[in-house]
Amino acid sequence: MTFKTILIANRGEIALRIIRTARRLGFRTVAVYSDADRDAPHCLAADLAVHIGASQPAASYLNVAALLAAAAASGADAVHPGYGFLAENADFAVACGAAGLRFIGPSPDAMAAMGNKAGAKRLMLAAGVPCVPGYEGADQSAQRMLDEAALIGYPVMIKAAAGGGGRGMRLVAGAADFPAAQQSARSEAMHAFSSAELILERAIAEPRHIEIQVFADDHGNVVHLGERDCSVQRRHQKVIEESPSPAVTPQLRARMGEVSIAAARAIAYRGAGTLEFLLDSDGEFYFMEMNTRLQVEHAVTEAVVGVDLVEWQLRAALGEALPLNQEQVDQRLAAGGHAIEVRLCGEDPAQDFLPQSGGIALWRAPAGVRGDHALASGLEVSPFYDSMLAKLVAHGRDRAEALRRLAHALDECVLLGVKTNRRFLARCLAHPAFIAGEATTAFIGSCFPATLRTQSAPDATAVQVGAVLLAWQRSQFGQGGYADELRGWSSSGNYRQLCRFALDGVAAELHIAAAGTRSWDLWHGDQRISASVATPGNTLGACVLALGDHTLQIDYAFAGAVCYYAVNGEEHALIDTTYAPPEREANGNASGRIAAPMNGRVAALPVAAGEHVRAGQVVIVIEAMKMEHSMVAPRDGVVLAVFTEVGAQVAPGSVVIDIGDIHQPREEGNGS
Repeated sequence: MTFKTILIANRGEIALRIIRTARRLGFRTVAVYSDADRDAPHCLAADLAVHIGASQPAASYLNVAALLAAAAASGADAVHPGYGFLAENADFAVACGAAGLRFIGPSPDAMAAMGNKAGAKRLMLAAGVPCVPGYEGADQSAQRMLDEAALIGYPVMIKAAAGGGGRGMRLVAGAADFPAAQQSARSEAMHAFSSAELILERAIAEPRHIEIQVFADDHGNVVHLGERDCSVQRRHQKVIEESPSPAVTPQLRARMGEVSIAAARAIAYRGAGTLEFLLDSDGEFYFMEMNTRLQVEHAVTEAVVGVDLVEWQLRAALGEALPLNQEQVDQRLAAGGHAIEVRLCGEDPAQDFLPQSGGIALWRAPAGVRGDHALASGLEVSPFYDSMLAKLVAHGRDRAEALRRLAHALDECVLLGVKTNRRFLARCLAHPAFIAGEATTAFIGSCFPATLRTQSAPDATAVQVGAVLLAWQRSQFGQGGYADELRGWSSSGNYRQLCRFALDGVAAELHIAAAGTRSWDLWHGDQRISASVATPGNTLGACVLALGDHTLQIDYAFAGAVCYYAVNGEEHALIDTTYAPPEREANGNASGRIAAPMNGRVAALPVAAGEHVRAGQVVIVIEAMKMEHSMVAPRDGVVLAVFTEVGAQVAPGSVVIDIGDIHQPREEGNGS
């Protein structure tokens, strides 16, 4: 089958990734976009872009009818699904075929066979593939699941049968926690995959998460391209991946590769696929699932093997044979060095990796490594989609070189305006356990518990840099019409001006006086510090700041009332409060007003106005960036008012529920 125009049924960095390869090979490309992505980079990169619906995924990127209509309108004769959304949806693949479109991926039968975790495990057990002991039966009643969990033995894992990515997954320590965890997992699974089916698995203590990349064509050829170690995870979602794994020997690689090839042959597979395994401390591995698509972390395999897997996908869809056999792949693996990837995500590690959205004030990609992203300064990070913003991939002759290059790239990476995990990733790479290649799936929980992820108060340097940036901005935009040396001048000499601001939510103040062109004197406590600013070349959003005896490289951006800047590897957000009226002091009592911490959709409201609640009780569930986030009552009391409803979008900072004393008057609001 031939095709000339490819519609990419996806968005963001993977859409750009596919467009680059497709255009290099001479194919015409069509992008699709939702309301939220109207000005997104992937739309600008394609030959044509077609609007497919509202921002919510169900109305756009999961809307099969809209995607098929876009293909017809654009003259596309093939569809590449990328990953996520409909990439592993067998019905979508069938619909593409019925519409005369070549689906660039495996057959619908293969997708259906492996797309459900329960069915896939039954198939693999029949094929002799080692699987994690568990339950994948049709009886999904709450009591049956509870009984099966007891037979498996705690701790157990609850998993969504129809999907992955950590959604619908819960680790349960004991029977008392099982009912609530099961209900929560079902709800998240239904919202993410339109299926509430669950499976249970024995929780293997501190395993490695190892996956094998396979590729097959229509001529009976199947190869594996080595393994990827994806053990470093938070919320059961990967954040660091590498190839090869520090824990996999050549002998183990061969065994896992043989099993994976056999599994692919068992379902007559075609295209790129990945088999995921848990590797225990004794070297035994257990099948978890097969992803019938390209993986987010495919770039590390490409770096080590020296191939373009998207090109392979396109050629396989055209009916061509694989360009390499297993012996040739093995030779490349042996000489391919090492690659490590980190996922830069819009999230706050200090708040249990809470997703973050908003405007990007400044983006600057690091040089010297592969960076897959769809970012630009001024772009809006939407709350409707996944929190991953970019992937940085470093390749070296060995693991030490790859690690060194990636750590340097993270130091050079600049993203201001949206909180990210950049600093957290750098800390992970620098941890002795990771450097030694000893990280398991317990790495973040054991090495970076919540107490070590808290955000420390800004240090003196950060405060002083913020004051200088504010003074510099005022001199540029607030007091035009006369020379810099006259700013702040009075007949009795340059006077000290009060500079008060909120830095990362912490109040700070000092005094500052102009001392000449781009130079100031600061009084911070008992210290007097001289400061000056210089701009190096034409680098946007960068300056060199001399502060006393130190010279600092500063990245900065002003966005509305906020000044964002990075100093000594830490990002900060500053709001000038010099002329703001002082806030009244709180009375010390716990507030009962619950505000949304992020943009999101209300997924559940288990309480109503007038109900009595206990401190710690879940009162609202907000879905953001494909994950559900439960918010709890901060105090005992009664729900005075509910200011939202299920299905509504809420903005960060908006009050959604008010809880007060039992005899406190109720406010007007939905549900009151």
